[in-house]
Amino acid sequence: PPPPPPPLQQLHEALLKILSCRPEMGDAKEAPVVVGNDPVTGHIISTTIGGKNGEPKQTISYMAERVVGTGSFGIVFQAKCLETGESVAIKKVLQDRRYKNRELQLMRSMDHPNVISLKHCFFSTTSRDELFLNLVMEYIPETVYRVLRHYSTMNQRMPLIYVKLYTYQIFRGLAYIHTVQGVSHRDIKPQNLLVDPLAHQVKLCDFGSAKVLVKGEANISYICSRYYRAPELIFGAMEYTTSIDIWSAGCVLAELLLGQPLFPGENAVDQLVEIIKV
Repeated sequence: PPPPPPPLQQLHEALLKILSCRPEMGDAKEAPVVVGNDPVTGHIISTTIGGKNGEPKQTISYMAERVVGTGSFGIVFQAKCLETGESVAIKKVLQDRRYKNRELQLMRSMDHPNVISLKHCFFSTTSRDELFLNLVMEYIPETVYRVLRHYSTMNQRMPLIYVKLYTYQIFRGLAYIHTVQGVSHRDIKPQNLLVDPLAHQVKLCDFGSAKVLVKGEANISYICSRYYRAPELIFGAMEYTTSIDIWSAGCVLAELLLGQPLFPGENAVDQLVEIIKV
């Protein structure tokens, strides 16, 4: 469970630390291929990194420790680097050989304290000749969703100072991906907001639905989780802007204050009814 709210001075110092830190950048563009790497507990994956600017390549081995997330996208598991003891998160997704992976392309260009950091990546194959992309990222143990659930279990509301601190960082991360990168996340929700419980640093994660939005270019409207879906998406708009993320973030802010979703619609029509009621 999160520690009790710190004094304002400590919170101020924590915020300054968050503003000044910079994550590690992902490395070489040519990702190595590993033969076979099923994410089971105790399984060891070895890959190579480096080799750019005349530097020698180095082998890094990861031991899969536990699965931390699954979905239609694939699987995310926590692993430990055997050489350094560092914990990382590895997202493993099935890769279509005909296309480049959009999430990888976007993450390689991002460098911000409030956006999850890509360390490096590698491809792996299976006995059935399936190709998987493995994104190796910094490991952050909590999510805004789990923190909210903790307070709900205790029949408490999240302290307002945390609401302010988390909200500021969410919008700061969005400002970066929107203005600097031109990217819309398209799936902002508490589960996709990581929290370091000690530093109270928040990071946007899961760019599997993210896209660079081009004016005049159609996009799919069935995007974003229902409770956090902007009205234009519910109405089926195929041309929209990064403002859909702002709507989602506003819904998250309300949830931080209320302790429950603001618009808990059971379907698209019910979702609109919930919005109109407000």
